[in-house]
Amino acid sequence: MSAADEFVDWDTFCEGASSDVLKYAICEIQTGLDVFFLIFSAALVFFMQAGFAMLCAGSVRQKNVKNIMLKNLLDACGGALGFWSVGYAFAYGGSSSTHKDFIGNTDFFLMNFTSGGDYIGWFFQFAFAATAATIVAGTVAERCKMVAYLCYSIMLTGFVYPVVVRSIWASSGFLTAFNVDPFRGVGMIDFAGSGVVHMTGGYTALIAAKILGPRRGRFYDADGNALPEPAQFQAHSVALQILGTFVLWFGWYGFNPGSALAISSTAASDVAALCAVTTTIAAAAGSVTAMFTDTLVGHWKTGEAEYDLSYAMNGALGGLVGITAGCSVVTPWAALIIGIVAGWIYCGASNLLIKLKIDDAVDAVPVHFFNGMWGCIAVGLFSEPYRQNLAYSNDKHVGWFYSWGRGSGDANLLLCEICGILWIIGWVSVIMIPFFLLLNYFGMFRVDPLEEEVGLDISHHKGAAYDLSGPSKQDVEDLVARRSTNHGKVEVPAEVAAAAEQGGEQEA
Repeated sequence: MSAADEFVDWDTFCEGASSDVLKYAICEIQTGLDVFFLIFSAALVFFMQAGFAMLCAGSVRQKNVKNIMLKNLLDACGGALGFWSVGYAFAYGGSSSTHKDFIGNTDFFLMNFTSGGDYIGWFFQFAFAATAATIVAGTVAERCKMVAYLCYSIMLTGFVYPVVVRSIWASSGFLTAFNVDPFRGVGMIDFAGSGVVHMTGGYTALIAAKILGPRRGRFYDADGNALPEPAQFQAHSVALQILGTFVLWFGWYGFNPGSALAISSTAASDVAALCAVTTTIAAAAGSVTAMFTDTLVGHWKTGEAEYDLSYAMNGALGGLVGITAGCSVVTPWAALIIGIVAGWIYCGASNLLIKLKIDDAVDAVPVHFFNGMWGCIAVGLFSEPYRQNLAYSNDKHVGWFYSWGRGSGDANLLLCEICGILWIIGWVSVIMIPFFLLLNYFGMFRVDPLEEEVGLDISHHKGAAYDLSGPSKQDVEDLVARRSTNHGKVEVPAEVAAAAEQGGEQEA
């Protein structure tokens, strides 16, 4: 029998199948479709690692390119091993909507996994964990030891981040919206991770940058005296920066719509589609707002209108971070407002770090930490009842502005978001501040000053990333002289001419 004979038309199958068989077949199709949707979404999120690598590589000086690229690669490797061994178990192991706890205690090394749904759940969550770790790498670039990087990357993905995930995303978390008895009747809504992923990574980066200190020559001279104006370390490749930004924006369509976790039902597809729209609008608004705000401020100060590409890029990323928490529960017009405010927050936070003399090599802290906070707060303000009910099956407590429309002024959701922000800051502080202080105390955190000055590529990675050696001055002068005397005729080297004559004699 041929494959064509085995094929049965779907309508024919439905007519001849019993109701139980039909339900089973539909369930099988839905499961396969949802698993494929998560594979595709997780792949997009993982592809964001390439975006981070390009953005960071373009933002640092050329003497540190290999170092930052290797750290981005090791983020994926360390994140995979740490989240496979203990991270996923701490985050989701033994989770149930009927009780609340602090940390998971089952599914270590994925020992009890058997189905495709189990495996794809791990893969999707691993991609998010690797993202949280990568945020830190850019901030401490050009001066952090490799051993320190490996230590904090494993600590973050294996313990710190999973506990945050447990509290907010797992059904047994004390702040989750997925428990039968959610916190204050609604729980914290952080759909794709403005707080869970970006605040956790961004605040870890802020702590690391403060303890590690700025790059040599950034705020202080060789004698330790404060510079009148901070030194500007120019990015070595704008092309890599903009490529990384577009890759990250592209990957965000897996980050946000993919967090619907399914696509086979009408409700899930509605949620995912809305996420794609709000994500796009917020990113565009953030980019334009940040760039033109910087332009207007510069024009007011100097009378010249200049357009800074870095503000446009980081403004877009700030808008993406800001919409991540509420992409499924806000309207498109609210996404526009969230993106505009995110652009302003990026501008203000970036300048604030400079005033505080905190050196962030890629401006990851303003993008991820400050706009991560804004994204959570924005949910408490703009979460719309119908969309919240569609995504969370709960519209009892909605965004504060909509609560006023109901005539109640109920701010329970906003309070939940603020509690979540404080919890993330508190938990990361308790673990990561002593952790980085210990690394610094034992001399494991910062590279030697001479190694930093020479560049980490040469001092740690067997040579520079680029071969910038050119022809010798003497060869160039000889070429110029030859062309000027021979009028463009090429002189055949003597050894080549001799070899040619010898070959001719042998043929004869």
